[in-house]
Amino acid sequence: MKKNKSCIFYLFIILLLPQALRAQTNVGAPVLFNDAWLFHKGDITDGSTGGTTDLSWKSVQLPHDWSIEEPFSEEWASATGYLPGGIGWYKKTFTANKSWAAKQVYIYFDGVYKNSEVWINGHLLGKRPNGFIPFQYEISPYLNYKGTNTITVKVDHSEFADSRWYTGSGIYRNVYLIVKNPVHVGLWDVAFTAPEVSANKSIIKVKVTVTNSKPSTANVSLKVNLLDSLGKVVATAQKPLAAKKGENEVTFNSQVTSPQLWSIEHPYLYQLQVQVLQNGKLVDQVNQQAGIRSIQFDKDKGFFLNDKSTKIKGVCIHDDAGALGVAVPEEVWVRRLKTLKEAGINALRLSHNPHADYLYKLADEMGFLVMDEAFDEWEIGKNKWVKGWNVGTPSKDGYHAYFKEWADRDLADMILRDRNHPSIIMWSIGNEIDYPNDPYSDKVLNTGTNPQIYGKGYLPDHPPASGLTVIAKQLVQVVKSIDQSRPVTAALAGVVMSNEVGYPEVLDIVGYNYQEYRYPEDHKKYPERVIYGSENSMRKQAWDAVDTNTYISAQFLWTGIDYMGEAGKWPQRSNGAGLLDLAGFKKPGYYYRQSLWADKPMVYLVGREITVVDSNRRNRWETTPAWNWQPGNKIQVQCYTNCQEAELFLNGQSLGKKSKAQAKEQIPQWDVDFQHGELLVKGYNNGVEVSSYTIKTAGDAAKISAVVSKTMLKANTKGLSQVEIQVTDDKGNPVYNAADEISVELTGPARLLGLESGSLSSHESYQSDKRNALHGRLLAYVQTTGKPGKIEVNISSKNLKPVTVLLTVQ
Repeated sequence: MKKNKSCIFYLFIILLLPQALRAQTNVGAPVLFNDAWLFHKGDITDGSTGGTTDLSWKSVQLPHDWSIEEPFSEEWASATGYLPGGIGWYKKTFTANKSWAAKQVYIYFDGVYKNSEVWINGHLLGKRPNGFIPFQYEISPYLNYKGTNTITVKVDHSEFADSRWYTGSGIYRNVYLIVKNPVHVGLWDVAFTAPEVSANKSIIKVKVTVTNSKPSTANVSLKVNLLDSLGKVVATAQKPLAAKKGENEVTFNSQVTSPQLWSIEHPYLYQLQVQVLQNGKLVDQVNQQAGIRSIQFDKDKGFFLNDKSTKIKGVCIHDDAGALGVAVPEEVWVRRLKTLKEAGINALRLSHNPHADYLYKLADEMGFLVMDEAFDEWEIGKNKWVKGWNVGTPSKDGYHAYFKEWADRDLADMILRDRNHPSIIMWSIGNEIDYPNDPYSDKVLNTGTNPQIYGKGYLPDHPPASGLTVIAKQLVQVVKSIDQSRPVTAALAGVVMSNEVGYPEVLDIVGYNYQEYRYPEDHKKYPERVIYGSENSMRKQAWDAVDTNTYISAQFLWTGIDYMGEAGKWPQRSNGAGLLDLAGFKKPGYYYRQSLWADKPMVYLVGREITVVDSNRRNRWETTPAWNWQPGNKIQVQCYTNCQEAELFLNGQSLGKKSKAQAKEQIPQWDVDFQHGELLVKGYNNGVEVSSYTIKTAGDAAKISAVVSKTMLKANTKGLSQVEIQVTDDKGNPVYNAADEISVELTGPARLLGLESGSLSSHESYQSDKRNALHGRLLAYVQTTGKPGKIEVNISSKNLKPVTVLLTVQ
């Protein structure tokens, strides 16, 4: 009996221990502050104190994008997706914990678009013009401990045509509350690097800034631990510190024996702990993921990760997710990134601004290399098209109005926030700032070949290109003052012009946008220059320029995913350049890229009708991933594959094998007289079947099927389930041409965040619970309220058999 009591006692301790440890290690950690906000669309005169009681406010859950809630209209700008901007106000009332009275309390915004002003109890905390940069304010001096506190935020996006892509409006990223003891480590005050890396041992360097908010010196001990994935300490160091008022910098050097190196294939992450101890008590702790890896760009041999030659197979991405605007839950990007990874993509260019904090975390965890980018324009505005891309008179509104005052600080804050992510391999100070005549010009534009040019030849009334070099030097210096462990780059559109003024020489490595034809010439002319593709087309020739040249290390496709804005004439309101559509569904081009980049054997089929206009280039690339044609049609069937050979079967009869290596553009193809039935392709390596794929002739739309990303979700969190909806015939075959209107109704503790079809021109309301399918598909975003219970997702359409999906929150 005594023994049993002892076991129960130890079991009790074991059960309590993780919670106690969590309480200890969460000292000073940021806490999400997204709940219980109110929103008012439009300006108000007394908003700094919360407005009058007669104002209409609505409850919103942050992150929140008000532009995506509005109707599409031709009166707005094609550049930003034909959606409005405007002015909006947010407010939140909360009670301050009395224990905060002796502490430092901060509010942290990961991103507010744009021109934000923040007040606490009527006191202005500050302004931030840039809509992509995170920022924080201390609210300690203004807190009321005898009543409630009100935070108000004004967001001014009146200049709606201020970007070349959709930016959204509002507090569209996470907000955090941070409570710190007087002696603490600030949010971005830890710098982790690994100056020496090998498989046997690695030297790590941790630079920590400790802030003492008290006037008297505080004697503390600063401790750094590096833990492996099992929680074992693999490196530790501790130093005493007499922390004077203000900032105190301490540097640690330590060694890790037989380190697990972070890589694309095995993105191993350590846990870095930085602890502040005072009188033996833990008063602050910062926890961060950390990766040990080495990177090197060589002018002749390309890129090396951990001394291994690596081709960077990247895509460019923007912030939005169609129906959700730019207020995108993390789970949406998890699904998207998994899909991109399956295609062999190993890198992301975060165009053309800093992205949400969690996206870098995901890149670390999933093994993506990252090009982190700061600006799309500098001190002079670019063209933002209003009536369609390259149509009419452009807007010149944009960030350039704030560049001179804010650029150094905005760039520095990007570097400080992101510098500890092993996924980041380069810092970009700008995208296409040198676009010929938009705005810079040079006499060299009167000569040579310039594929990207607005206007003809040199325009003397435009700013001289020599200004590029002056500003680039300034920005590079800002980066180097904070981080020297990565190269500084920029994506150049007008290389022929930039070469004349020395802009590329300011950079460590030089990105070329759509100028593969310049690689051999410039590699020879500038032998010390490291050249790579920073933005590229989907054409096979663009990849060949990387694949066949050892000195070219990278390609970043435009784009990985369709995005809002940068649209053509109305009614088009989104850009369709992606491998995935707005819903994250794979497009045919995705499979072609997979055939070039993925290692896992794959085959995929598309077809197109052979017509008398067969020589037309556009017609040659318009293909359909379905087997529904008219009897008598002659169809060219194309196979995207990374296998050596492919064999096509029509209704069980072989139509012959084709070699990938011998096929035009490495796409095996067959001319087939259409027959109803089944088209099957098999992929072979060394004569052995390693992959297969089938498409069948579909009948009339008859029912709905659904696949759910998660059926079990946790309570006390705003979990997300993504429901892929498919229209099928009565046998379950996908109906590619189905455009039925589909309704989604929920019961239980959840809300419908949005429905997305992937359409580039649909003007259906994103606030509706019904939407037309595109290519027979639709995606539903279902977010839980945090309460436990059962959720029914009822999916229906006129004349189609409905389906119900069950979710559980526990």
